[in-house]
Amino acid sequence: MLTRDGVAGLACLAGSLFLLWLSRGLPQSALVPIGPAFYPRILFGITAVLAALLIVSDLWRRPPAAAGSPQYRLVVLAFAIFAGYVILMPLLGYRVATLLFVGVLQVVIEPPRGHRWLLVAAVAVGTMLGTYYVFEGYLSVLLPRGRLTGF
Repeated sequence: MLTRDGVAGLACLAGSLFLLWLSRGLPQSALVPIGPAFYPRILFGITAVLAALLIVSDLWRRPPAAAGSPQYRLVVLAFAIFAGYVILMPLLGYRVATLLFVGVLQVVIEPPRGHRWLLVAAVAVGTMLGTYYVFEGYLSVLLPRGRLTGF
């Protein structure tokens, strides 16, 4: 019997396979070997594989343990942090806003103790640098510069 995770996996698998099929209609570029369908096909292919893995893991799961109380406060807080990220990005720029967003969200989801603060900082810096260099350096996508910071 599938749980909500399995049903979500089925929906994602169906959606990603449908969109992968639709990407066949994107035109092939005559100038470069990587056309406009390249990245969507990678994305939809990875999504389909992950959705299939979710379905398989749901089918092979053990009976669920007693569920804890819903964390509505945490969900609302995560949305508020994301809203703050969106609002602060034009002011602080992508790099500073992303660093703060990832760091604050980690602390709210699971408050660190002891030396775990170093891990929070490393993940925040690594996420910011990794995404910045992939988008700015490799994909040549201009990310927002901050009005207050200039970068």
